[in-house]
This record gives sequence, C-alpha cells and structure tokens, in this order.
Amino acid sequence: MQAPIMVMNQQTKRESGRKVQLGNIQAAKAVADIIRTTLGPRSMLKMLLDASGGIVLTNDGNAILREIDVSHPCAKSMIELSRTQDEEVGDGTTSVIILAGEMLSAAEPFLEKNIHPTVICRGYLKALEDAQKVMDEVAFPIDFGNREQMLNIINSCIGTKYADRFGSMMSELALDAVMCVAVEHGEGKREIDIKKYAKVEKIAGGAIEDCRVLKGVMFNKDVVAPMRMQRKITNPRILLLDCPLEYKKGESQTNVELMKEEDWSVLLKLEEEWIEKMCAQIASLKPDLVITEKGLSDLATHFLSKAGITAIRRLRKTDNNRIARCCGATIVHRPEEASESDIGTGAGLFEVKKIGDEYFSFIVDCKEPKACSIILRGASRDVLNEVERNLQDAMGVARNVVMDPRLLPGGGAAEMAVCKGIQDMAEKMEGVESLPYRAVGTALEVIPRTLMQNCGANVIRTLTKLRAKHAAEEHSCFGINGHTGEIADMKELGVWEPYAVKAQTIKTAVESATMLLRIDDIVSGVANSEKLKQKSVAPTHDDDAEDPEQKLPD
Repeated sequence: MQAPIMVMNQQTKRESGRKVQLGNIQAAKAVADIIRTTLGPRSMLKMLLDASGGIVLTNDGNAILREIDVSHPCAKSMIELSRTQDEEVGDGTTSVIILAGEMLSAAEPFLEKNIHPTVICRGYLKALEDAQKVMDEVAFPIDFGNREQMLNIINSCIGTKYADRFGSMMSELALDAVMCVAVEHGEGKREIDIKKYAKVEKIAGGAIEDCRVLKGVMFNKDVVAPMRMQRKITNPRILLLDCPLEYKKGESQTNVELMKEEDWSVLLKLEEEWIEKMCAQIASLKPDLVITEKGLSDLATHFLSKAGITAIRRLRKTDNNRIARCCGATIVHRPEEASESDIGTGAGLFEVKKIGDEYFSFIVDCKEPKACSIILRGASRDVLNEVERNLQDAMGVARNVVMDPRLLPGGGAAEMAVCKGIQDMAEKMEGVESLPYRAVGTALEVIPRTLMQNCGANVIRTLTKLRAKHAAEEHSCFGINGHTGEIADMKELGVWEPYAVKAQTIKTAVESATMLLRIDDIVSGVANSEKLKQKSVAPTHDDDAEDPEQKLPD
C-alpha cells in the first residue's frame, strides 16, 4: 500500500466537507444571536468596552459588531455584511445579520439529508428573484415633497433607536439636512452626498432641544488675530485658498552664503516685500474674510488686518469644500490667480461664538446652501455619540426615499407578504429545489418573530394569527406593533420602510448565505511561532567542534 503524501505544510490547519459547512452555520447563528435583542422599538442596549478603554453604548447592529473581535472566518464575513449595509443604505444593519443567520440555519436540515449545497443555492437565488417581484407589487410610490409623510417614514426608522425619546426632533433634523444637500441634475437625477456635505458637530453641554441644522457651516476655529480682526461680518465677501500665506521655505535643505552684513537685512526685506505683494493682491479683490487650509505668517496677518480683512488658517479640506458649496466661492490655489468670480457672496453672516471653552466660527444665512452643519448638544459624550449614530441612520433613510420614492409596510408586514408569495409559488415548483425555495419564505418570518420576542408577546399564537391575516388577504399590510407585540395594520399606525433598505437587506442576506454555503474547505496557515523563531536564528558553531581540515590526509 502506498504511503500518504503530505502536500501541504504540516503546520497548516485544514478543515473540509460537512464539518466546515455546519461550523459556518453555527458561527453565523452565534453572530445573529449577539444582536437579536437589539431589533425593534423594545430593543435592549449593549455596552461595549473598545480597545482604547472607552465605552460604546448602542443598539445599532453595525456599531456593536464593529467593536467585537472574532476569530472564525465565517463570523468575520457576517460582520462585513453589517458594514456593507450601513455604507449602502444606512439602515437595516441588525435585520440583515438576523436574516442571514436564519437563512443559513434553514439550510442545515438539507445538508444533513445530503442535499448538495449547489442545489440549495439555486433554490435560494430563485426565491430571491421572486421575493423582489413580490416587493415590487407590494411597494407604492410617495411624494417626497410631502413633509408630513417623510417625517412619518423617518420616525418609523428612529422608533427603534435611542433617539426615539426626543420625539420628532431628530427626524426633522435628518430631513432638513438631506433636503439641504440635495442637488438636482435634471431628468429626475439627484445627487445627495450626506457624507461629504452634511457634517455633524457634537458639542457636549446644553440641552438636547438646542440641536439644529444650520443654513450654512460651522467649524472649530477662531480668527488669527482676535484683537485686530472682526469677529462678526454681515454679508461677507469670502475668499478661499488652499496655499500658505507665508514665505516659501526650502524643500529639504537650503544654504545661503552671505558675504556682507547688509545682505542679511536685504534677504529679510525681500521676504517682507514678497508677503506684502501677495497680501496686496488679495486686498485688491476687497474680501472681508480670507480662509486658507495652510499656514498664515505673522507678517501676512499684520498686512491683512491693516487692510481690514479677517483671516482664518489651517482649516480642514472637507470644511473648505463645504464653505465653497454654501457661499458659492471657488477654492483658489495661488493668490495671484484669484479673480472676482472666485469670491463667495452667498453667505448672510460670519460670526465667531464661544461655546464652553472653545471658539466656533459660523458662516450662516446662506442664500442657497448646498452643504450644512448639524449641531448636536447633549449631556455627555456617550449620549451624543449614540444620537449621532441614530441621526446618520435617519439621514440614510431620508436619502433613500428621495433617491427611490417607494415604500413598503414596516413591522414585519413586508416580510410576511413576501413569505406568503413564496409559499404560493412553491406549490407550482417541482423537484428538490422547491424545499430550499420554500425555506427562504419560512426564514423571512424571523423578523416579525424577533419583534414579538423583544416585546414579550406570545410568539406562537401571534405568529399563527399573523399568517392567517396574510393568507386571507393578498398583499396585506398587517404586521407587529413593536411597542405592544400585537398584530396591527401598518397603514393605520403609519409605520413604513424605504423600498431600497428592505430590498438591500433581503438581497444581501440571501446572497451571503449562498456564498457561505458554497464553502467546503477552510485552510488556515497557522505556523508554529516557536519553530519560526528557531529558523530565524542563525546557526552557531561550538568551539569544541571538530575542524574539518583535520580530517585531510597528511
């Protein structure tokens, strides 16, 4: 009999076959169980200690999983889903993990019956196609210009968050911010970049009612010379620069050879004249406020203040871009190239205010602000961080509705409608594929079931009644009231979800489940650290070792 041949390194750890698939399913279920209790209005909070020793207090799925350190590769892949969902649509980070875990759990009995993973994946993907068709039928359009309807949609998103206790204030902030940064490109195309142009500024202290969206921007900077420059200017002419207003220094090392004592004073005078000329070029455009991303020398400060110009230095690039969008200015790269068209005249007021121990500059009352700052005030940093996370989710929902103005009923009603549609279509299917196809519909029931569990309702009775309601009426809007755990009509409650969020959640969950089911081998190249250390040390010779030259014959 032939001896076995070792192809891989002996230090490599390898798992394959059914053991891997069942291990992946267990890991996915474990990740889903971590955040299962954070779904719905009656959700629980999680307190986490991050690497730096700070505390994270949240019920946001993405924020929780981001702080958890896992070693299993499948668990890492599940955590990536939450991050992807957050980047794509900004909401549904908890739902996508729970749904993906349930999809994998539904596949476990098929694997035990020796049904091939490819057959299961085919059934899952067919069910996904039909689920999207059912969602298209259930969805209905909305006019995003209707403020009351928009606030209802955002409220149903924030209803499951910590910020729900502050009433509709957060919804109004999110809607105002999104409508501010929305830019129409014609032919129904819109650009809404909340990441670049809607900046959240957290200032500890004050009451939560002091939160507001500015018609302009705010940044944590004071003027360069407070005693000599104005701190309040009405209708300012603003010049934005991204070059230094100081004498150019040598690139790396500069040598200057001076033969006479007067040469030194000539050299200093040349520097002074160059700065004076540059400031004169800026002053010729008659700006009231000059903002630069780089440094500003004391000499330039003197000449600018003499010309009655207020200056701010070392501003962030992102803040400079937002100011340009607000006041209609163009960022200039060289002062000598600046022209009248580069000056921003759209702002109504520039003012520096002291809040707490720090100074903040406000450029507000802009005519057409296409960028904004959202000021959040609160008792502590932990509260502010959680409110900011909730606000980002709310802005994501508002952006999704404006980009794709279609809605689906919330409270698990959409999932139950899709489940009913899939179960009906499964009756017409034949063969083994119909089993995993039907399992997708059953797995979707995990969302209303989890909502009931988190309310402390009788899960079996309530779920049976909900199935009966959907069986009696096609495309029914009956779901779970997240506060009481009872069945309610989502139309009457006014609980709606954006189509984009729900479609992305189901699509991500099913596609990730099919990907993880296809894995049949995990190879982890974990080498023994002790042996690696021994190999890295150079071999040493003993002094007593025999000299090879002594073996030579005489």
